[in-house]
Amino acid sequence: MEQKNRNIISNNWEELKFFTDARISLGRAGSSLPTKEILEFQLAHAKARDAVYSKLNINILEQQISNLNQKTILLHSEAPNRIVYLKKPDLGRKLNDESIQKLNQEEFNKKDLCIIIGDGLSAQGISENASLFLNEFLKLLSPETNCTPILIVEQARVGIVDHIGEILSPKISMILIGERPGLSSPDSMGIYITYKPKLGRKDSERNCISNVRKLGLNYFEAAKKSKFILDQANALQLTGIHLKDTMLME
Repeated sequence: MEQKNRNIISNNWEELKFFTDARISLGRAGSSLPTKEILEFQLAHAKARDAVYSKLNINILEQQISNLNQKTILLHSEAPNRIVYLKKPDLGRKLNDESIQKLNQEEFNKKDLCIIIGDGLSAQGISENASLFLNEFLKLLSPETNCTPILIVEQARVGIVDHIGEILSPKISMILIGERPGLSSPDSMGIYITYKPKLGRKDSERNCISNVRKLGLNYFEAAKKSKFILDQANALQLTGIHLKDTMLME
């Protein structure tokens, strides 16, 4: 049995740690934090940094999506590498010339739904969650829904959906993207849904579903919530702050 260090003074609300991954009730040793807590913080910080600089394994992701009987098209933003991507966020919101040409050669304009996968600020979040979410989400789509192939975009920011929207004019776009890592969640995926994406759209014109991962919002619930927002977007012909997530109230 593990012995508690008598030099560590615990908080009287330590049992609340059972309900959250947040760093609460850390206790103290003298005037400082216990060494164990400091080391765990440093490890979590290192994992978050690693997630930011991680590279998406395109081959594995394409195979995972192929197993779902979906086609993919690989694209790239104007950010040529990770360092530039992190220093110049705007470059992650536009496709490079080669990707623009690739999309212009395709013939799937004005589809009902365009699903995009972007590495974002955590390729790990996409590697671990994207295909598992899509496995649940695609089951909920009506067979009549016309979709583009799934677009995989390297060095992508959320706003790249608007540039893609200018080219393909989908009714709705949905991007799965690696979220900014937290100290307890380096593997989180976000989902952003935009009605009639086009250049100039504001973030307030999108709906976001956050913290999709094994220890967060599970894939089935995330898929149901995404489908609900898609249905509401089609009914109201908008997304964003005027589309309220009332799914739990029904």
